[in-house]
Amino acid sequence: MSIRGRAGAVAERGRRLLESDVPRDDLPWYVAPLPEPLENLGLNLAWLVVAINLAGTAFGFYYYLPQFFRTPAAMWPFVPDSPLATLLIAAALAAWKLDRQQEWLTALAFYGNVILGGWTVYVHLAFWPQFGYLHPAMRQFLIWSHAAMVVQAFLLHRIGDFRPWAVGVATLWYTVNATVDYFVPVLGDPHHTLIPLQRDTTVGLGADALSVAGAGAFLLLVVSVYLAMLTHVEKRRASRSSESLGT
Repeated sequence: MSIRGRAGAVAERGRRLLESDVPRDDLPWYVAPLPEPLENLGLNLAWLVVAINLAGTAFGFYYYLPQFFRTPAAMWPFVPDSPLATLLIAAALAAWKLDRQQEWLTALAFYGNVILGGWTVYVHLAFWPQFGYLHPAMRQFLIWSHAAMVVQAFLLHRIGDFRPWAVGVATLWYTVNATVDYFVPVLGDPHHTLIPLQRDTTVGLGADALSVAGAGAFLLLVVSVYLAMLTHVEKRRASRSSESLGT
């Protein structure tokens, strides 16, 4: 094959990666903010996305090892927040690829990646000077890898309907998780990801560091509930609109 022929073949494969047979509802930008070609790329490379998230999960569990040792075993499910979120989206995408999709798993993955991905970016900005002890490369890695978690969460409307019962499961889990992280630890200390200063340190407007971190987590929980429910409503609206046009 000539160089021109090989270049054409590569271009054709690239074009196909940006297309998909997976239906895409006509949703408002605020529940489906990613460009359609980017969504298609993520779905076509779903197994690669799964592998990257599993690698992130392994790194995350390693990162949390010291906190596991300080936490009673009964509370371990509440320790690895971000690694659990990346594991959930890996499982959700793998289940979809294997035709074993679970609505509750998709909803949990959406919540986890929006909340934990967004929370990590938020606390790095809120406590920017205090995180100065981190190597700059590690700090950038943590910020951008967690921002990518939020981005990948918006693939999931293509494979899930966010039915109310599934949204209820995800809301219940992440409400309990945030509660034991910041308010009622049940056993031991609060189980949130470590922040770079003492929990009772006043950081501004009379709020302590724990309250600032907790406020971000609960705000992102509310955002997740709203987006998940709105996605379900908008998908139903789009479906009814499509049916009416077809009659």
